[in-house]
Amino acid sequence: MPNHNECISQLDRRQFLSHAALGALAGAAGAGVGARSATAAGRRPNFLVIVSDDHRWDMLGCAGHPVLKTPNLDRLAAEGARFANAFVTTPICCTSRASILTGLHARTHGVHDFATDLSPDCLALSYPARFKAAGWRTGFFGKHGVGANPPRELLGLAELPPGKEAFYREVNGERRHVTRIIGDQAAEFIRNCPKDQPFCASVSFTVPHAEDYARRPYPPEPEFESMYADAVIPVPKLADNRYYEALPDFLKDSEGRRRWGSRFCTPRFYQESMRDVCRMITGMDAAVGRLRAVLDEAGVADNTVILFMGDNGAFYGERGLSDKWYAYEESVRVPLMVYDPATPASFRGAVVEPMALNIDIAPTLFDRAGLGIPGETQGRSLLPWLRGGTAAWRSDWYFEHLFKHPLIPRSEGIRDEHWTYIRWIDQSPLVEELYDLRTDPQQVRNLAQDTDHMGQMDAMRARWAEWRRTLPEHA
Repeated sequence: MPNHNECISQLDRRQFLSHAALGALAGAAGAGVGARSATAAGRRPNFLVIVSDDHRWDMLGCAGHPVLKTPNLDRLAAEGARFANAFVTTPICCTSRASILTGLHARTHGVHDFATDLSPDCLALSYPARFKAAGWRTGFFGKHGVGANPPRELLGLAELPPGKEAFYREVNGERRHVTRIIGDQAAEFIRNCPKDQPFCASVSFTVPHAEDYARRPYPPEPEFESMYADAVIPVPKLADNRYYEALPDFLKDSEGRRRWGSRFCTPRFYQESMRDVCRMITGMDAAVGRLRAVLDEAGVADNTVILFMGDNGAFYGERGLSDKWYAYEESVRVPLMVYDPATPASFRGAVVEPMALNIDIAPTLFDRAGLGIPGETQGRSLLPWLRGGTAAWRSDWYFEHLFKHPLIPRSEGIRDEHWTYIRWIDQSPLVEELYDLRTDPQQVRNLAQDTDHMGQMDAMRARWAEWRRTLPEHA
């Protein structure tokens, strides 16, 4: 476990975050002064942080998808770095987005549902708060997703036009897809930023998330309707019914199974839904291309760091499920690319294998901006990997999903370089799973009851207990 967790193990959450709030804001303000004094030697960088919704790691052209076209995201990877093993510590949008903002595990920031706002001390640790305090202009476009009362002024939050449709709104008398609206709002922000002030723009797309229980759950932008019309999307091996039948009973009648019924339950539904998922992602990819063009037009492309990440993964019929929430690879593994114009040409196009997490986003931004990383931040800066170097790195990480829902069983666990360990914490007696990712990357053979793996089970239980004991817990 990283040393920073050991250093804070004796602090309770209130002490931990009160220290964090004071230190983060003071550090940001001080770094802003220092950064201004250094502008003679170089400009402070701009940041474009792009988050997609329910977007798993293999849904990219550059990740090897056989059908999907993502030329702009592929270009981002080719000119920057792609993290091939990127994960979220909690696979649900509200909690993962809180972790992206703050660099904190859910256990510490306390956002486990859609109604809970970030507390003031957690908000002070967030990258929008620290950038704003240090003199950056902040803008936030699209899905904030954290709590019912987002800090609009601090974020520079642009509201979507009102409307009853999940993916369409009216703009100047024209019905437009929200992907187009979000991209246009962000583009306008970039165009209007003062030339003498750096910016941090957060662009949070709502695709390829589904509209729950809609007849067409993944409606794309009209200009992409004709794409993939004749494509045959490969059906995943784990969509075979025998993998659903192997699930424990509490997952067989879960929310994920019910949503599967409106999206993937027949071969025709599967192909229709997956073609639309591809259309949605290609539409978002086009928006990323337009934003890069605006950076060029504004004359700031050579000083803008671009980070792209999914907020969680998704099941597309694997195990007879839809959506996310669980510690299986489809749910927790996401795309992550970082483009930094300061990276030497010889290091561009790197594919980084060590495990990166959503809690690494905020510290990476702080490190690149020269703001300093607060000691309370639980993630790690990815900057060494972007420079072609290496770093002492994590060998495992802690998983949790504590959202309370009658049809979404809660779970915790550990994912390390070779093993996945899952605890279904509401089941009595306790239900556990263990998978050897070296021989079973699709997590089919549960070894939790295998007598040959009792030593590994004991080791994983001990790591889970250590992580849980060490992480400061929300009061």
